[in-house]
Amino acid sequence: MTDTAATNEQVHDELVLPYLNHAVRMYETSYATRADIDAAMRFGCGYAKGPLTVLDELGLDVVRDALAARFAETGDNLHKPADLLEKLVADGRLGIASGRGFHTYADGAVVADEETPSADSAPQLRHDIAKVGVVGTGTMASGIVEVFAKAGYDVVFVGRSTEKTDGVVAAITKSLDKAISRGKLDEAGKAEVLARLSGATSREDLADVDIVVEAIAEDLAIKTELFRDLDRICKQGAILSTTTSSLPITELAGVTSRPEAVIGMHFFNPAAVMKLVEVVTTELTAAEVDETVRALTAKVGKVAVSCGDRAGFIVNALLFPYLNDAVKVVDEGRGDVETIDAAIKEQAGFPMGPFALLDVVGNDVSLAIQQELFAEFKEPGFAPAAGLEKVVADGFLGRKSGQGFHDYS
Repeated sequence: MTDTAATNEQVHDELVLPYLNHAVRMYETSYATRADIDAAMRFGCGYAKGPLTVLDELGLDVVRDALAARFAETGDNLHKPADLLEKLVADGRLGIASGRGFHTYADGAVVADEETPSADSAPQLRHDIAKVGVVGTGTMASGIVEVFAKAGYDVVFVGRSTEKTDGVVAAITKSLDKAISRGKLDEAGKAEVLARLSGATSREDLADVDIVVEAIAEDLAIKTELFRDLDRICKQGAILSTTTSSLPITELAGVTSRPEAVIGMHFFNPAAVMKLVEVVTTELTAAEVDETVRALTAKVGKVAVSCGDRAGFIVNALLFPYLNDAVKVVDEGRGDVETIDAAIKEQAGFPMGPFALLDVVGNDVSLAIQQELFAEFKEPGFAPAAGLEKVVADGFLGRKSGQGFHDYS
């Protein structure tokens, strides 16, 4: 093995194995199902395979042994093999090689088992959804409006000014024109989508919608005020949803008279392109509201995964500690940005290296998410890396500022 190959393998083990271990812990606590954990990382991050499938391919015993060696060296709890990983290895469930790991295999291919959803378990619309409301006019909000309008729904979207709402129509028109240029849409189809759009500058125009998707600033005080107002305005039976990526949905539900109708509907950016929606329930969310939102997600051509109301949901809770770990490797002088990015793409098959991805997300956004995870889980290994804090303090926010861990000038 060449020195470069050895280095790449070391980078993979140091960064990817704790990510896989964290996925096992998420599964063993029943926070999310096997299928949803794997789907979340495939459709939310563009990974070719989900973490539990990767574990089966690598061999649970191989990963357990490598993690145990890292734990002995670092003492970091994040490197200690998950209890379930130890149990499955002890039970002889080693992955594809043994025919059973997190999934069940026959001749190397996944086959149905007791955890495989039945064909008749697909969610159904338990509430009639004909008209959709969206609050916000930014990139995420515009994408969500486009998703619903293209799926045949009438959409009322609310912004602070006519200029803002006109901007949403302009953004969607540009997207539709691009689809026409690629032969995926015609002028008649474009006209139909645009005819379903209604911009408004007053929240009162949301009075008769069946579901509202909120996509405004990630500020709890601002969102709380909005949900209090939506509760007053929206008709009885209307579902109130938020596309927050990090704020507690339970607190938003708590300021309404209908906490059973409040749910998370976390789209990924750009919403018109990304397939994943994390459907996030609180302890008070009604089962029929949850099922309706999952069914609606499928109806608009997205993939729904279910999880509970805690920091990071599935994707961010698995992704950002791995990104944070990559920064720590550089902080400690055990690798450089370019080498690590290249190693992860080669060894893990991820579409981007961790530093390139941090720069795309925005280092300020990434730091805020990591701070939320650290505050929620109190895990010492989740403490934000010094290098991440420094690039944000220096104004090197990533692609949007022209400089991050890489230079985009």
